[in-house]
Amino acid sequence: MEVNIGVQNVAREIALETDASADEVSAAIDAALTDGGVLRLTDTKGRQILIPGRALGWVQVGESEKSKVGFGQL
Repeated sequence: MEVNIGVQNVAREIALETDASADEVSAAIDAALTDGGVLRLTDTKGRQILIPGRALGWVQVGESEKSKVGFGQL
């Protein structure tokens, strides 16, 4: 699952790949926003990303796009 996170007052977004499902990521985001807690996600390499819920600007959750190999017609 690909997750892109915008943090308030930061120009760059945070992009990560995680093995969690979209529902699990959404639940973690909801918990961070409602409890005023911390969004805690683990990427595919086992690294944890921690972002204070009050600093979240936006979050985009979507399937990873598989890169296409070879020559094809569009």
